Amino acid sequence: MRRRRFPLEGFIIFVGLALGLSAFAGDNTLPEQNIVSRARFQPGVGKHEAHVRPQNVLDFANSAEVSSQIETVSSAPPTRSSFMATWNSVSGAKGYLLDVSTSSSFDSYLDGYENLDVGNVNGRAVTGLKSGTTYFYRVRTYDAAAASGYSDVMAAATEPTTGLIIHATFDSSITGSPNAEAIEAMINRAIGIYESLFSDPVTIQILFRYATTSPDGTPLPPHTLAESNYVFYRVPWNDFISALRADATTNNDTTANATLPASPLSTNLVPSSANGRAVGLDTPPAMFANGMVGNGGPYDGIVTLNSAEPYQFSRPLSGGNFDAQSGTEHEIDEVIGLGSHINTTGNDLRPQDLFSWSSSGVRNISSSGARYFSINRGVTDIVDFSQDPQGDFGDWLSDPCPQNHPYVQNAFGCPGQYSDVSATSPEGINLDVIGYNLASTVVSTNSASYVTSSSATLNGTINPNGLTTSVHFEYGTTSSYGLSTASHNYTGHSTQNTSANITGLTANTTYHFRVVAINSGGTRYGSDRTFVTPSPTGAPGLVTNAATNVASFSATLNGSVYPHGLTTTVYFQYGTTTNYGFTTSLQTKTGNTYQNVSANISGLAASTTYHFRIVATNSAGTTYGADRTFTTLSATGRPVVTTNPATLIASHSATLNGTVDPHGFTTSVYFQYGTTTGYGLTTSLRTRTGNTYQNVNASVSGLAASTRYHFRIVATNSAGTTHGSDKTFTTP
Repeated sequence: MRRRRFPLEGFIIFVGLALGLSAFAGDNTLPEQNIVSRARFQPGVGKHEAHVRPQNVLDFANSAEVSSQIETVSSAPPTRSSFMATWNSVSGAKGYLLDVSTSSSFDSYLDGYENLDVGNVNGRAVTGLKSGTTYFYRVRTYDAAAASGYSDVMAAATEPTTGLIIHATFDSSITGSPNAEAIEAMINRAIGIYESLFSDPVTIQILFRYATTSPDGTPLPPHTLAESNYVFYRVPWNDFISALRADATTNNDTTANATLPASPLSTNLVPSSANGRAVGLDTPPAMFANGMVGNGGPYDGIVTLNSAEPYQFSRPLSGGNFDAQSGTEHEIDEVIGLGSHINTTGNDLRPQDLFSWSSSGVRNISSSGARYFSINRGVTDIVDFSQDPQGDFGDWLSDPCPQNHPYVQNAFGCPGQYSDVSATSPEGINLDVIGYNLASTVVSTNSASYVTSSSATLNGTINPNGLTTSVHFEYGTTSSYGLSTASHNYTGHSTQNTSANITGLTANTTYHFRVVAINSGGTRYGSDRTFVTPSPTGAPGLVTNAATNVASFSATLNGSVYPHGLTTTVYFQYGTTTNYGFTTSLQTKTGNTYQNVSANISGLAASTTYHFRIVATNSAGTTYGADRTFTTLSATGRPVVTTNPATLIASHSATLNGTVDPHGFTTSVYFQYGTTTGYGLTTSLRTRTGNTYQNVNASVSGLAASTRYHFRIVATNSAGTTHGSDKTFTTP
């Protein structure tokens, strides 16, 4: 099996220049954070290469074996400074001329976008734009004889929110590639993730290349997958630490800053130029297109994808291809600040090294022993660092292929797998604590579930961070989507699950989807995910769900079955080991949707862990659900209660509901209710005995109309009192 790695090949070339802000001629249309330090720091060049393991290259495709297939997926959401201009192909065209303007009458043009020859492609990333602005574009075809008339005028708008901007420049190795539109769209999708995640008002300038050489023209070393070159600055320790402390905006920042060392561990800290500006330091771009650093260099870094390697620019991946977007995100991470000092020259630490631990309270900033990323003094191991000398000591330790966690920064990547940076991924947390500010609203697209030949459930998470947020999903057969679900509102400061059921799908079809959140802070897009609908008939689909009503001697086993168009028998296996040994009665299900299945079991032993799984059989085969466990209660103890929703709600009355397991003792049970969580009112006592869950309800009257009420169930026995969770209802 082929495996890729993303190691830092660990040399830093120090350049004896001192650059101030006055030396940088930036793009005035792209906002920069106010500079709080006017110090002139010493810049240098950092380099990172992504390789394949030498011992895993026996079946590695050489450049002659890489598919030359042209990809045409050119869809990508707009960013704060760019959008994808796309158009339909015209038969016989040799190429297209692109115009872009802020006026639909095209009485003026954007610099560089008048009759721009983009070649024979159907899309082009338009970059260097202002946020929150509508742009208009049109194309003309040309052939050997002449150019045609103009197409219809099309419009696109950049993201209106303020925050991080990654200004992409594409050199001729991309714009001249037959896959130019797919490469540019892929890079724009990657950039959109970072701009959705981080609110820092800084602009990061990155040159993107698709070539077999480094920026200086030297061939990429054998088995190199990608390379990044970036500007760094040597910043006195106290200057950077003070700026980092002042930049804290999230709970993670507060936790991480509390772990910063009381005294310097090195003379300087070495942030990338982008990272320095994120915390308010005077660290301007300084890199030229050949990778050298000097006054007026326009770039913070350069990302090169090796055009001789089997990259795929769209998802899902095919065969042994590697995901270009994950590779691009990995190198963007390096340019904007991730990486360790360990395999560089000198002793000065990098910001990431501030959060490198070997155990609780014990730092490790060496290549010896265990080392992991933690923001709470090593108490929580977020992810292990790679200590492989062939890899990058700033990357994550990787599982064998296929990986359980194919993180973007894994030291060794796998074909056919991909991931994206997110607010809760190790990369997102690391960027947060080294100085980047997470955006106010964070969304994440999760895997689809309950996928049938004609329906599916789309899943994601949303953290509104205090803003009332409207959430929906986009979906369709391409990453242009085209369909959307109904919107639902979310509030609060915690990460919440969101889902939507969709129907009317076509069998044997790949669908794309993503979650979208809209609030006063702007629009946030989750990453693109895919699922494939199965054929109309086939072996059953199964999900083993958590057991419920777990008592001392009984429980309810739960699952879902997809009969897949055939008559299907379904049951549960259970027992004290994964050999199970016991089964429930057979149930018969038909149809083409997921259906809930439950079975009550008794005769269990108290205080015992049980395994169980759902099993289903039809004429196409037998399917086994995943193993799950539950542990029965002790034979006697405090009551176990659940507050259930109120029913029969009228203007002046309602029925309160719950369940109680007396847990082997005579138990009294009642409800508390009122207009606050102080309650103040109670129902009459009921008595229950036994070791099973029993329904309890109570009718209440004398309520006020149009009023919100709180309630909960309460149960007491000789072992103690248990309070159920608070629930609410509102009278009409």
